[in-house]
Amino acid sequence: MPYELVKRLAGCKVAIVGDVMLDAYLHGGVTRISPEAPVPVIKWKSEKAVIGGAGNVAANIASLGASVALVGLSGDDADRDQLLALLRAGGIGSDGVIADKSRRTIKKIRVVGHNQQMLRIDHEDDRPLGEEIERRLIARAIEAIDGGDIVVLSDYAKGVLNDRVIAACVARARQAGKILLVDPKRRDLSDYRGAAILTPNRAELTLATGMPCETDAEAEAAARRVCEATGAEVLLTRSEKGMSFFPAQGEAIHLPTTAKSVFDVSGAGDTVVALIAVGLAAGLPMIEAMKIANHAAGVVVSRFGTATLTSEELAASIAASHMTEVQDGRLVDTETAIELRRLWEAQGYSVGFTNGCFDLLHPGHVSLIAQASAACDRLIVALNTDASVKRLKGPTRPVQNEVARAQVIGAVKGVDVVVLFEEDTPQRIIEQLQPDVLVKGADYQEEQIVGADVVRARGGKIVRANLTEGQSTTRILQSAAR
Repeated sequence: MPYELVKRLAGCKVAIVGDVMLDAYLHGGVTRISPEAPVPVIKWKSEKAVIGGAGNVAANIASLGASVALVGLSGDDADRDQLLALLRAGGIGSDGVIADKSRRTIKKIRVVGHNQQMLRIDHEDDRPLGEEIERRLIARAIEAIDGGDIVVLSDYAKGVLNDRVIAACVARARQAGKILLVDPKRRDLSDYRGAAILTPNRAELTLATGMPCETDAEAEAAARRVCEATGAEVLLTRSEKGMSFFPAQGEAIHLPTTAKSVFDVSGAGDTVVALIAVGLAAGLPMIEAMKIANHAAGVVVSRFGTATLTSEELAASIAASHMTEVQDGRLVDTETAIELRRLWEAQGYSVGFTNGCFDLLHPGHVSLIAQASAACDRLIVALNTDASVKRLKGPTRPVQNEVARAQVIGAVKGVDVVVLFEEDTPQRIIEQLQPDVLVKGADYQEEQIVGADVVRARGGKIVRANLTEGQSTTRILQSAAR
């Protein structure tokens, strides 16, 4: 199930070596053109900085609860202080980010007017590394690789991943038997020979091979050339066409995008690399790692600027793709009901719960369901199993078996799903579902309602539904017997 799958990712440890930077956003409004030059005048409103580059890969991994060892370089300046503070706030260790007094911290400043990027200013220094800094970087990288389950080289061509640093990382990862992924920026991808997987985008693959990459066949031809030159497999991100994986041997895998709306693609490639890394580290097959990466990218491109997502958002996106049709009163198992409850919560819906035997449907039942449905956005009805009804009502009950009862109650307007519970009371399933609203007949006082304590503890609401006079299954059966 999606939530269990995402939990597996949190146990992973990822080593990341690459170019760390600050992504700064200056937001403002544009109402006029400057009288000094034909350029828009932006009236400043706010400023925000987030971790960029290799740091964004680390932030995406850390936001899922996984461990990250990040190795990179910064200046020894105020921007470094801000960068380290953001890393710590994101749960990312900063010990591997080495301060080089001879250069400045890389910073990309995006000037944004009405959520439209208008200008980008880059502060960077891509001079060759000094010998001492290079030695320290390699030592930190080896330490991180030794402690990780998988290794990522995030190359933004800003100088950290020079030939010797790449060679040292590749050699250590191969020696330790660990998968090494490279998000490349070099034109000559053979410089990454020895890596397990390269993750270029469409433009980078075209630049590296001089070959078009629009169609599946064109992309495969270009990727196969890279496979031959590097010995690595290729995961190609293709923007609106999703992503494709070209193994060293075997059939290519093509996966369409899951993005429903694209607001900003900044950092989406970092998200894909992050999710592929934790997916493979968690032991998932490549196709499954690609699927979760696709969902993650679909979430972050719907937001402005460099972004990450939470475990709950990722799980909800995965669950939504499997459960788009489940809201028609059907009978589901407990695990599916729990997934649906989490999905609905992530979508901002309140979830209600009511329960009963519902042996012979009568106007009292219909009234209860109507009142329950009116009190929430989504309603789960829990039904006693046949064994439970027999224990509660006697050997002649139920009149209808649990499947028939579920089908009938599920057809009532307002019921989204039906679930069975085996126990004599719904306490356990209420604890599992954690509803926002608990509905029971007004013949029960609130302190008598099973599960009321669970719902109140999470700030939920108890609804005592009005009864329909003279309606009960027992009375109907007694009348029929006479």
